[in-house]
Amino acid sequence: MRFFEPVRDRTVGETLSDQVVAAIELAIRQQQLRPGMQVPSVRQFARTHAVSTFTVSAAYSRLVARGLLVARPGSGYRVPSSARQAPVPERAPDWEPPRLGAAWLLADVFADHSIPIKSGCGWLPPEWLNEAGLQQSIRQVSRTPVTQLGGYGHPYGYHPLREYVRQALGQHGLQLDIRQVLLTHGATQALDIVIRTLLRPGDTIAVEIPCYANLLPALKLAGLVVRGVARNEDGIDLYALEALAQEGDVKALFVNTALQNPTGTTLSMSNAFRLLQLAERFDFYIIEDDVSRALLPGLGPMLAAMSGAGRVVYVSGFSKSIMPSMRVGYVAADAALTQEFAKTKMALGLTTPEMMERTVYQVLRQGKHQLHLQRVQDKLRQAHEELAGLLDEHGFEVFARPQAGLFLWARPAGKWRERGSRQLAELALKDGIWLAPGSYFYPDQPDTGWIRFNVAYSLSPALWAFMRKAGACSEN
Repeated sequence: MRFFEPVRDRTVGETLSDQVVAAIELAIRQQQLRPGMQVPSVRQFARTHAVSTFTVSAAYSRLVARGLLVARPGSGYRVPSSARQAPVPERAPDWEPPRLGAAWLLADVFADHSIPIKSGCGWLPPEWLNEAGLQQSIRQVSRTPVTQLGGYGHPYGYHPLREYVRQALGQHGLQLDIRQVLLTHGATQALDIVIRTLLRPGDTIAVEIPCYANLLPALKLAGLVVRGVARNEDGIDLYALEALAQEGDVKALFVNTALQNPTGTTLSMSNAFRLLQLAERFDFYIIEDDVSRALLPGLGPMLAAMSGAGRVVYVSGFSKSIMPSMRVGYVAADAALTQEFAKTKMALGLTTPEMMERTVYQVLRQGKHQLHLQRVQDKLRQAHEELAGLLDEHGFEVFARPQAGLFLWARPAGKWRERGSRQLAELALKDGIWLAPGSYFYPDQPDTGWIRFNVAYSLSPALWAFMRKAGACSEN
């Protein structure tokens, strides 16, 4: 049965993904695809019609979200037995945009499911997750005797998961004792624990600019003096960092080594070596936030492995690689320092949820997680290619082209280069589009026009129709 013929003329105004959605919706309405029938697999559909698997996957995901298809692990996609004859609107008619602001971006957005197009979010699409592996792991954990779960758990976290982390880091060259691994409630809590343990109000610390947005309020709450050092495509601006270190007593530098949030860049090996030399020379800690490493194909420098766990405190977690709501992170550091981190952890909130840590461990020990990550990396690479093409087509300036990870950092042409991205983001919300203005990634929040794009959420035709309408393209 052939119900789709792609139109590859860009002047028609519809992407191939839009065309796939429309064709399947029409086939369901006309009973070519009846309730219970299976549709071609993503690869089969892509091969038959000479389109990318990402295009088909994106279309199928939209159809699932609208209730026109259902996805069953191991059996592909089907028309539901009670298929809806009228599609559910992708945006409720009574939707009202939220009030844009730093508080919404950093807190309320995680509970706000009303935004149809989440270009500014920081996580993978739900349909990209390892659903079968998660369900199997949850079932496995649910069979754990209550007698094993009745207490608070160990202050350092679930031992088998800590051992898994220790061995995994060893494969990157970071050799640790089990006493050097502390599990936390996500990487964000790990950063908070490190800040509270190592630093005191009034201390001067350095951050990349732009940097991870959620780090900034934690630093502010701790009463720290925050100084920015530019991030470039190669890594940290080492001349600026050296000048800053010469000015005063810098206690620590916070850095994303691989696939930085928000620019998507990864430190080069030479940049990493020179950074470690500066840290040694000026005697400051490096807090290595490496939460996106699982999305990096191939190898990239790991500062903790290059220098040992004395000078560098290593922070990571599983929100990017397993599931955002799976709030399990960890710290790896010198054993004596890790012991202090554990005391801080217990003072702030006692132990971390062992049920969640057990679930993460079950996902990892199944042996299929690496294959899943390879598929995610492939999807991200395809999304990078498509989004970079759209950005070029619309005249955006692209900071770097990492071809991996979640993010591209870019800014529009024309009048919006001067107006700034915050005003553009406020306008976008009225169209049900969430953009992440670059100002939120700087300590002093200058509006330089940059925008963080999540490549997995930024291919919607509605997003680019808005950009054209708003005059954010080179031809306007």
